[in-house]
Amino acid sequence: MSILSQLHSALAQGRALKVISGLNNFDSDRVAAVVKAADQGGATFVDIAADPNLVRLVRSLTNLPICVSAVEPELFVACVEAGADLIEIGNFDSFYAQGRRFEAAEVLALTEATRKLLPTVLLSVTVPHILELDQQVQLAEALVNAGADIIQTEGGTSSQPAHAGTLGLIEKAAPTLAAAYEISRAVDVPVLCASGLSNVTAPMAIAAGAAGIGVGSAINKLSSEIEMIAVVRSLVEALSAVQTSRYMV
Repeated sequence: MSILSQLHSALAQGRALKVISGLNNFDSDRVAAVVKAADQGGATFVDIAADPNLVRLVRSLTNLPICVSAVEPELFVACVEAGADLIEIGNFDSFYAQGRRFEAAEVLALTEATRKLLPTVLLSVTVPHILELDQQVQLAEALVNAGADIIQTEGGTSSQPAHAGTLGLIEKAAPTLAAAYEISRAVDVPVLCASGLSNVTAPMAIAAGAAGIGVGSAINKLSSEIEMIAVVRSLVEALSAVQTSRYMV
């Protein structure tokens, strides 16, 4: 089975797990640690910053599919040439703290520009959580029409949990779960639910209609590789209980 065939299978079965090292994380040692943890923990694919040198490094460490993330379409070309398997317009969370917003028109324009540069590469696009839910659905539909193969949701930074423990984890995930529910019913491509998820809420994402989940800071902010592997494994186990078959990408 080819690298991308494994990804397609995981999405179709509702068990895809993407481990995100960070769109602005260019620290090769940190990226390597996250990727090794993803590989050893049983993740489906990894998402790294759009840098050809990082792509080559990661390819030397794992046979998992490599996704590169950026908000500048021209950065994708060299990464695909270096061995990236798919590309992602998104993982916007790191920009929100800087006051940078991504509106629907800009995300759609980025998608169209990317498709012109790379018409056949598997393309995932994030729908910004700063949009109202109905606007997120409208944008997702437009993105699919523009050539997006996967839609990713987000929302962790918009949530302020009022409680600790399990209830707090559910509160934190609520925005991205809501987006996954609405968008998955409006588009006929896989939806990846990301931002603010945990092993508690991963099954909820699949139940809401997502084909998989993306997890970043819950893994990449940990201090040791052993801790990272443990979290990845807990997410894999959480997803294994709710496998479904809906999509063929």
